[in-house]
Amino acid sequence: MKTAAVFSSTGFVVVTLLQLLLIAGRASAFYLPGVAPTDYEENDPVPLLVNRLTPTIGPNDDQLKSVISYDYYHPAFHFCRPQNGPEKQSESLGSILFGDRIFNSPFDLRMLKNETCKTLCTQTFEPRAAKFVNRRIRQDYSLNWLIDGLPAARVKFDEVTNSEFYSVGFELGTIEADKNPYFSNHYDIIIEYHQTRTGKYRVVGVIVQPFSRRTQVDNNGQVSTCDVDEKLMLNRDHNTEVTFTYSVMWTKSDTAWATRWDKYLHVFDPRIHWFSLINSTIIVIFLSGMVGVILMRTLHKDIARYNQLDLNEDVQEDSGWKLVHGDVFRSPKSSLFLAVLLGSGAQLFVMTGCTIIFALLGFLSPSSRGALATVMIILYTLFGFIGGYVSSRAYKTFGGEKWKLNIALTPLFVPGVVFLTFFILNFFLIASDSSGAVPLGTMVALIVIWFVISVPLSAAGSYFGFKSLVLEPPVRTNQIPRQIPEQPIYLKWAPSLLLSGLLPFGAIFVELYFIMNSIWFHKLYYMFGFLFVCFAIMIITCATVTVLIVYFLLCSENYHWQWRSFITSGACSIFVFLHSILYLVSKLSLGGFVSNVLYIGYSLLLSFVIFVLTGTIGFIASFFFVRRIYASIKID
Repeated sequence: MKTAAVFSSTGFVVVTLLQLLLIAGRASAFYLPGVAPTDYEENDPVPLLVNRLTPTIGPNDDQLKSVISYDYYHPAFHFCRPQNGPEKQSESLGSILFGDRIFNSPFDLRMLKNETCKTLCTQTFEPRAAKFVNRRIRQDYSLNWLIDGLPAARVKFDEVTNSEFYSVGFELGTIEADKNPYFSNHYDIIIEYHQTRTGKYRVVGVIVQPFSRRTQVDNNGQVSTCDVDEKLMLNRDHNTEVTFTYSVMWTKSDTAWATRWDKYLHVFDPRIHWFSLINSTIIVIFLSGMVGVILMRTLHKDIARYNQLDLNEDVQEDSGWKLVHGDVFRSPKSSLFLAVLLGSGAQLFVMTGCTIIFALLGFLSPSSRGALATVMIILYTLFGFIGGYVSSRAYKTFGGEKWKLNIALTPLFVPGVVFLTFFILNFFLIASDSSGAVPLGTMVALIVIWFVISVPLSAAGSYFGFKSLVLEPPVRTNQIPRQIPEQPIYLKWAPSLLLSGLLPFGAIFVELYFIMNSIWFHKLYYMFGFLFVCFAIMIITCATVTVLIVYFLLCSENYHWQWRSFITSGACSIFVFLHSILYLVSKLSLGGFVSNVLYIGYSLLLSFVIFVLTGTIGFIASFFFVRRIYASIKID
């Protein structure tokens, strides 16, 4: 009956999560806007902003060929500049960290005013620039424009869902049947507008169709017609004259401003998400059932027997976990380092949970570029208090005495590893002249935020943690450590890590795939309902798997469970990194050394963060599990 109750309660939790997901799905058309709508009148100027050039998947290929982005006004591209020079637009911290570099442009767009073959400028491409641009065309680079906060897109068709959607960005050039690269120098800009009231209009969609045309200018420097068949190819041996032109067409749309992002937020085969959720749900129910059987049957019988019978040799040999009661709460080796990781893991856990909830509720709309990364940085900084408190409380429980070192390392170690890795990888971006290179001013701002806000908050949390009462163990620890017998093969490091890491990874790998697509292919990710459920399932899976491993470990009279629980649960990160390598082989074709270094470096960084996060989840679950079972028995 009790086991059935466990199954019932687990099913209730899963059903509740799925209901929340359905509610989130119904509310997906509404979001709290990050930018207030702008009303235009007829002939009002509508600014066109330009962003970085990013590598994408080509029409005839399914692999990404680079991970390096470039400024729109990189000298080699020779794009037309505004009369007074490019002016950098204000951006959020997260937008800068993710490589956005937004500037104004010389395009003159007027509300409801159509234009045909309007000349922008004429530029000369020298052979060196031609080679650079042709290589970017072969790597399927795309331009990224913004009009009224909406990204310029191409219209594509999804055969699975039988629907059209807007794919962000458009091609720098094309590779034709003759295998030559042709540079796009003419743009048909189609802007969809919605009339709100008499004389007031809002932009609700932007489509750009690029073309390669070898147009000729007249004596006044203007192009008389853009309707030419000859394509433009940049010459690698001598200079090439290129004239940039564009046309503008305004089309009326019934799309309301509040739902204008729906066409951009396209789900590729939603059945994959549902299959992942069902698969993860089955795993959770199975694991929870196993833990329920252990807790309700095996442990219940053991505890009842210990409390009712005399402790003779037969009973002791029957259940090994009782034999290590005098050593199970012995302080682990490198307790200071473990406490620091636990503090950072708790900080990451709360930050991740709050960020996903904010995104799920619609506070982080796609119209606010970089809002997700900005919120993550702010929350992680503010939750430094939690990190310091958990670290100091754990270290005090372990009986540590180097409290000053604990206070110093908690806000410095894990963020320091992340920042140092990020700083080193940034040098590779600088060497590649990439727009993704974080400016020095932003680096300084991050350091200031780190030391002025996060470190003091962590120190304050450590102070309260050390002032709190010690979590006294329910049983006394012996002075002489007990000898640990030979362990069964399934409790060796390799088999246990393989099992414990694979199951939590199985709960998140589908969403991880879509998140990696969003990062490397510069797509919009907004499936926060699915992500919320997967995060919850990952927590349950990490906790249950680790509790099982710790129980079997104690039954084998191995009381070194602290580090084992952390590393066992953190083993999920091993599979995350292996998935990244598989993703590199199957989805990417990075020929350059720098691109491969950047990809592997960022993948290692992501795996390290997941290791700290999931390791903390497993340790905390095991900590309360061990305290609970040993508090339930009577020790003479």
